[in-house]
Parts: sequence; structure tokens; C-alpha cells
Amino acid sequence: MNRKLKILVSGGGTGGHIFPAIAIADELRKRFPDAEFLFIGANGKMEMEKVPQAGYRILGLNISGFDRGNLLKNVNLPFKIVSALVKMRHIIKVFKPDFAIGTGGFASGPALFAAAFSGAPIFLQEQNSLPGKTNMFLAKKAHAVFTAYPNMEKFFSGTKTLFLGNPIRNSIVQDFIDSETAKEKLGLDPHKLTILSVGGSLGSRTLNNAWKANLQKVLDKDYQLIWQTGKTDYQTIYHETESRQCRNLQIAEFISNMHLAYSAADVIVSRAGAISISELAIAGKAVLLVPFPYAAEDHQTKNAQTLVEKNAARMVKDSEMEAKFWSTVTEIAENENLRREMAENIAFFAKPNATEQIVDEVLSSLQIRA
Repeated sequence: MNRKLKILVSGGGTGGHIFPAIAIADELRKRFPDAEFLFIGANGKMEMEKVPQAGYRILGLNISGFDRGNLLKNVNLPFKIVSALVKMRHIIKVFKPDFAIGTGGFASGPALFAAAFSGAPIFLQEQNSLPGKTNMFLAKKAHAVFTAYPNMEKFFSGTKTLFLGNPIRNSIVQDFIDSETAKEKLGLDPHKLTILSVGGSLGSRTLNNAWKANLQKVLDKDYQLIWQTGKTDYQTIYHETESRQCRNLQIAEFISNMHLAYSAADVIVSRAGAISISELAIAGKAVLLVPFPYAAEDHQTKNAQTLVEKNAARMVKDSEMEAKFWSTVTEIAENENLRREMAENIAFFAKPNATEQIVDEVLSSLQIRA
């Protein structure tokens, strides 16, 4: 292609939509350094901060999702959608994208719809095992839908659907080391069973309360616990556990070297966000998932259930934590054969080359050569 490519990208609202969009754009920019990118986001949402930090231009739409908790807030939603479509029509007319990629979120609907209406090819990337309504609505107009779970054709009937995985951070794919070395690097005993607990960047109050309630049992068992608390609870937890802190317990507000923590872990306890599960699959460890029950359409529970059905993870719901959390942790921790089996099964979902393969498919279908 002689002239430079123009690529429209939209995905936002949560990191699960934003970071795959940025990863795909990064891969395209690597292959086409002169390409011009334009991201479309929702004003007031985190993509308006994260996308510029990644080095891309973004324009915001005044758009929001359907509020199930307060139906009166939806009165203006039709007007917002019409306004967003009008603005997008103007943006498309000026920018003239060669193609558009959407990863879900409020702004992705009008952005990709307007792109398709203008005749630009559109592609969708769906992170969850239960697709968002935006992607299901847009799929009929898409050249292809790229999924992170198998057998998703039923949601996107009539559209080319490919199980390629979720784009994730390069360090998670490239920088894994053996468990004993990782434990030593973190100042842990290389021979003790190690549990990693991650509740996402904001932390999980459910997981934090569970570990507080069972911390003495962890220490009595001589397990090692790497506990990512999130910002909100960190100071409280640190001071409450100060008297019991020892080499076996590492408390962190945020874990920057996540590849090292994944490498060190024998058991991982986590929420069930789409990107988290993709990273856990690449880590290839025994996993206990505690889905966030208030995620849109309860998709975290659906994500977790897909793995449970393959014996690739165990699941404990928020409502079951008091009754089942510690017994499930010990069931996994005390059974090396179970841990090995779960690690092998979760590897089925590992797609370390997802980003490259998604870009390969986009370029191949459009007959564009780098």
C-alpha cells in the first residue's frame, strides 16, 4: 500500500476493553509506523486518560450505557445515541478510515456503526464468554469477530468468528521464569507453597475480607501469600496485619512485576475478568476464581463457569465465600495432582500470540501487506 493507512479504533469503559484495543493498535503501528490512528472513547471514562498515555489521539463522545439500577437515568439515552451517531458521521467523513476495530464499550457502538455505514470494513474483538450487546449488535456488519473463548459462533451467527484469544501485555507472555527462581527473587522460600491473590487494579473487598478472616490459617499451614489489596484497603490491611507480618506474607497495594508474581505462584486466587483469565491461562497455574457479581450481565461468572466446566479452575461466588472459600483454597493447595491437572487444562485457553494473529487476520482479509 503506497499511501499511509488510517485506522479507527474504539474500546473503553473498563481496562478489559481499553488495553486490548491499545495492544492491537501497537501491533499495527509496529508494522505500519506511518499509519494514522484515531481512537474513539466516551467522555469521562478511563480511555480518555489511558489512550493518550499510550501515545494515541482520542476523541470523546457523550455516550453512556443503559443504567439498570436507575431507569430514570436512561431517559436521555436515545438522544445521546443520536448525537453520538451524528458526531461520528462527521468524524468518519473527515478522517476517512481504511478500516475500524472495536473492542466493546459504550462508544464502540456508534463509532463502529458509523464506520460500517460509511463503507469502511469493521472488525470486532470480544473478550468475554458472554458477548456484550454492542458487539452482538455490530457483528452482522463485521468482516470478522475475534473471540477469547471457543464455540462463540452461536452469538455471531453468519459472521466469520475466530477463537484467537485476548491481546495482553507482552511482559506476561515473554518474561516468565521458573517458580523457585521467582520465589527467591521475591524474597520468599523457594520450597514453600505460594498463593497469589489478585483483585484487579482497584482491589477486591471480597477477597480482602476473606484473607483477613483466614490469615492465621494461612500462617498455620506455612503457606506463603502474595496479597495484592488494591489502593482502597491497603493502609487498613497493612496496619491490621502488622503484628503478623513475616517472610510468609507479602502485602502490596499494586504488583508492577506481575509476571514475577505469576511465576512464583503455585495457586492463584483472582476475580474473573476477561483479561485476567487470559493472563492466568498463559501463567498455567491452578486457579480459584471469585467472579465480581456486579459486572455487566454477570459476565465474570460466565467466564469462570466456562473454565470450571473444563476442570481448568475452581469457582466460589461472593455469596459462598464464608462457607466455601478456605475449604476450596486448601483443596487445591493440598492436592498436587489436582494443581497439575488444572494447570494443564487452563493452558487450552492460552493464546500468547493473540495480538499478532488478530492483526494477521485483519490484514489478510483486506489484502494489505506490511
